[in-house]
Amino acid sequence: MSERDPYYVAKKLPGFGNKDHEGQVDMARMRAYRLGRLQAQLRRRDYAAAVLYDPVNIRYATGSRNMAVWTLHNAARYLFVPAEGKTVLFDYHGSRHLSDGLETIGEVRPARSWYFYTAGNNLPARVQAWAKDIADLFRERCGANKRIAFDHIDPAGLKTLEAQGYQILDAQEPCETARAVKSADEIACMSHAIAVCEAGMAQLRETLKPGMTENECWAILNDANIRMGGEWNETRLLASGGRINPWFKECGEKIVRPGDLVAFDTDMIGLFGYCADISRTFLCGPNRASDEQRKLYGLAMEQILYNIELAKPGVSMREFAEKAWRIPDRYAANRYSGVAHGVGLCDEWPRVPHLVDFPRSGYDATLEPGMTFCVESYIGEEGGTEGVKLEQQVLVGESGYQILSTFPFEEALGG
Repeated sequence: MSERDPYYVAKKLPGFGNKDHEGQVDMARMRAYRLGRLQAQLRRRDYAAAVLYDPVNIRYATGSRNMAVWTLHNAARYLFVPAEGKTVLFDYHGSRHLSDGLETIGEVRPARSWYFYTAGNNLPARVQAWAKDIADLFRERCGANKRIAFDHIDPAGLKTLEAQGYQILDAQEPCETARAVKSADEIACMSHAIAVCEAGMAQLRETLKPGMTENECWAILNDANIRMGGEWNETRLLASGGRINPWFKECGEKIVRPGDLVAFDTDMIGLFGYCADISRTFLCGPNRASDEQRKLYGLAMEQILYNIELAKPGVSMREFAEKAWRIPDRYAANRYSGVAHGVGLCDEWPRVPHLVDFPRSGYDATLEPGMTFCVESYIGEEGGTEGVKLEQQVLVGESGYQILSTFPFEEALGG
């Protein structure tokens, strides 16, 4: 591991806080890196600018956040990103002060919202006023190039801008490709989010006992994240006993019984907005694991350890899928939705589907140094009574991989 390796740098950093005698994560440097990567992707495609509504994309480009979950479904703030120069943030009413001091933002203006909740039957007039704002800013900052990208745009806005001669393009591709390769500062922030996540996992492992509900188990993970500065969970994927099979059931009021497996996928957005996406399956004592439970766990371990070895630079998504561990036929129908996927501020591009699913959902991409990747496993027979979910978060290095999630596997199940 060299001093240029982002994980080497992350491992050597002392943590977060004000210190005058140790190296620290440089947030301004991280913001500059991220905005620079996004603008480079815009220039590469000859896009004059992008308008971003997704709060994850806005966070990546500027470091600014405001009611992230609420604005995922209310188009109340948006960001104008020119291919060159500082951004213009259109923020929610009364929120301009939230971006004070962010050098990535040249100006903050009030947002012109025109989604139905705020516009009602005035929507046609509101969208015209919004389009005029965008067009005026575009002429001021972008010259004659009328190629503008959006990560989200509703039909009324699309038609209005197209009628004015703008070519509307997809901003999600440049955003995702920019986000894919992490700097050392980003790896340090992600490592901190994972450390918080693993603290919650340790609390759950220590506390787990018969009589707890699935919701109580999930609350322990959430509590650790929020208490230690995290932000939200993308899902509620925790199940026990027979509810683990098939996967993707959300936690509920089922009572965990002695001998139950308890499986979860953290999907945790932690401090600084970085994702800790780790899965484990625990055994609730005092019972010993059954032979069937140990078999399921052993297969899941075999799958995840085998596939992690493929997370190397230069490997294409098709090559990854072709070389991935073959799921035994009896478990294939209940296979997880994919083999592996990128991770950063959330689940990100690129993604590896199973080979059998590649014709339907596969695409071209290649692993690069600095990408962070989650390798997944779910083993459960169709119609079976239990299953095992495991997932590891790794960094693609210059010549191989480095494991970022260090929480141990379940010894009682053979891990």
